[in-house]
Amino acid sequence: MQRNHSACSDRRKLLLVFVSCLMFPFGAMAKVKATLVCAGLFLCSTVLAIVEELDDTFKDTRVDDVWLVDFYAPWCGYCKKLEPVWYDVGAELKSSGSPVRVGKMDGTAYSGMSSEFGVRGYPTIKLLKGDLAYNYKGPRTKDDIIEFANRVAGPAVRALPSKQMFDHMMKRHDVLFVYFGGESPLKEKYIDMAAELIVYTYFFSASEDVLPESVTLPELPSVVVFKDGAYFTYDEYVDGGLSSWVNKERFQSYLQIDGFTLYELGETGKLVAIAVIDEKDPTEESGRLKTLIQRVAKEYREHFNRDFQFGHMDGNDYINSLIMGEVSVPSIIILNTSNEQYFLPSEPVETLEQLVHFINSVLDGSAQAQGGDGMFQRVKRVAFDAKSTIMSVFRSSPVLGCFLFGLPLGVISLMCYGICTAESDDGQEDMELMKREEDDEEEDEEEDEPLQASGELEGPEEDGENEEEEEQEEKNPDDKKAD
Repeated sequence: MQRNHSACSDRRKLLLVFVSCLMFPFGAMAKVKATLVCAGLFLCSTVLAIVEELDDTFKDTRVDDVWLVDFYAPWCGYCKKLEPVWYDVGAELKSSGSPVRVGKMDGTAYSGMSSEFGVRGYPTIKLLKGDLAYNYKGPRTKDDIIEFANRVAGPAVRALPSKQMFDHMMKRHDVLFVYFGGESPLKEKYIDMAAELIVYTYFFSASEDVLPESVTLPELPSVVVFKDGAYFTYDEYVDGGLSSWVNKERFQSYLQIDGFTLYELGETGKLVAIAVIDEKDPTEESGRLKTLIQRVAKEYREHFNRDFQFGHMDGNDYINSLIMGEVSVPSIIILNTSNEQYFLPSEPVETLEQLVHFINSVLDGSAQAQGGDGMFQRVKRVAFDAKSTIMSVFRSSPVLGCFLFGLPLGVISLMCYGICTAESDDGQEDMELMKREEDDEEEDEEEDEPLQASGELEGPEEDGENEEEEEQEEKNPDDKKAD
């Protein structure tokens, strides 16, 4: 591995200063400390210069160079995990003399720039070359990122001028695409296709002279893929569009699959047949299922290569999160990543014929599909992702998880409590008001009762007076006659 020579020389200088510090008397320690601080600052500035911190002015200055940019968020745990790898990538590319410049941009601070480059999550790695932007979707390791940068930064189609170079590339690459022939409409299509799909693999061109004697082409020009110890020629009438054919053939027929590989396999449009095994604790059943998948991939290529990709996956954690269920280990599962459906054999697969029958049943539609992207599954996916996100946040940072989720829940709880308390207070006030009204009515009734009683007592006296007056009126005529 190449190293940054300037950084190494700086480290040597720093080491010499430290050794001299041990040799000097204590009276000179102040000067030595100052020297160490200066050397440390110089070393830090050298490291930081390897990866440039970008801002919104980057839009106007990027066109003249090839840039490898990491769009990150300060709160993102995956971004923090990528950071030391990213500085190693910058140091390696700089020391090797690569024309690729390495930078990083805070996507939350410059959201407009992130939207312009199509950033939808963090971290996002893009190689910017002229007006084109290429997304990196592979493993976030130093070697894989550097290989991607060197491949995309170079020409879309590389020449193979000799048999020695052709043999060297055959040993270096598991899958090799080569155009044979001179100028033609097929070559123009090949160059355009290579500019689009160079994010995935290398593309080469050569004359017929560099071919081994064992390789025979039906016609020239031709596009050939070399993989799995054999070669296959593109046929426009059988295989359709060149880009579609290359996209389906860019993987080996059988390979080890992880999360990144499965994501890329989904872009080929193929169904993925996987033997789920445990490589840390291999069993006879695991080895048998893995061998059966390998045999189908090789012996039944003509039947299944157009529609299926074969491989094995270590462990069932990723599969379980994908199907939101539990897959036993070892087992066989077929995934349709385009609509999130999956298929499981109805009975244990013990022979090659049973496996072929199961794959054919999926191909002709007779196998029962599970999962999918229906409304119920979407709601289930939202709930499952929310639960997984919360659990991952609490695992990585319990304090941050309590702050992010505890604070909103606390505010909501206080609001609910306030609403419930307000309603109960209103009810209490209404009850008190009703009681007061009832008390007032009772008091009025009590006041009316004495009045009625006094009225009843005075009633007879008035009647007596009226009777006396009537008697006097009756006597008056006689008195008048007497008079």
